[in-house]
Amino acid sequence: MAKKRSVIRESNTDRLFLASIYLFLIIVLIVILLPLLNIVSSSFSHPSAVIAGKVWLFPVDFSIAGYKAVFNNPNILIGFRNSLFYTVLGTLINVVLTIMIAYPLSRKTVYGRGLIMAILVFTMLFDGGLIPYYLVVKSLGLLNTPWAMILPGALAVFQVIIARTFFQTTIPDDLFEAAEMDGCTDFRFITSVVLPLSKPILAVMTLMYAVGHWNAYFQALIFLRDPNLFPLQLILREILVLNTIDPSMMSNVDQVLAQSGLKEQLKYALIVVASVPVLIIYPFVQKHFAKGVMIGSLKG
Repeated sequence: MAKKRSVIRESNTDRLFLASIYLFLIIVLIVILLPLLNIVSSSFSHPSAVIAGKVWLFPVDFSIAGYKAVFNNPNILIGFRNSLFYTVLGTLINVVLTIMIAYPLSRKTVYGRGLIMAILVFTMLFDGGLIPYYLVVKSLGLLNTPWAMILPGALAVFQVIIARTFFQTTIPDDLFEAAEMDGCTDFRFITSVVLPLSKPILAVMTLMYAVGHWNAYFQALIFLRDPNLFPLQLILREILVLNTIDPSMMSNVDQVLAQSGLKEQLKYALIVVASVPVLIIYPFVQKHFAKGVMIGSLKG
């Protein structure tokens, strides 16, 4: 006789709790989604509609004047190139260094790993300040070089903690011992065993580091002087700051209003231009992202 399947019925309290969660998530989605739709719609609306506040969820008098103004500036392409370089190379260095220090700290056989971890956490909790930070970068000869955007932030302690916890919970010591008995070296074990099993945490680190490099602004502001080295974020800031109304045009009200509207539309177009690359990357790592964050936060 076939066994009867037990049916678990939810109580009214459970259903109410689940419904309240869904309701809360829907509200959060609306709160996040509406401003994003407004930004995108404003970037594709006519400047006069933008400055009049007529744009809400859909474009009004469709126009791409803001995007034309953005890409007519030759510095935008320079900023894209520089930001792409900083993001790709910087993320690669970040991930490699994080794995190199996080994996040994996850193994119980490493002598002094507790002291090393304490030193790392100390640097995360206590900051020397901006002036010492600047002086160190200057003394290393990194000012006004591409390396000023990469090397000072080559390692994030928070990422090390997440990666170390992931390795501790995912890569058992027995697996290493078995590989060692078969003559596997430490380097071979990392490349052939650890990395293939660590795709979730690699996705987490790659996304976090890449977003940080892509949005880097303050480092470029204090370390770079050559416009040819400016990342996209700094160039966008320069465009917005320099796109002011010429006092000589104040007598022409129509011209002033036109430039004011273009400036408002340009602001929204710049936000979209700066955000699209990150939005393109996210779907490729999203399936590993949640798993990597949850596993890396189970225990310390």
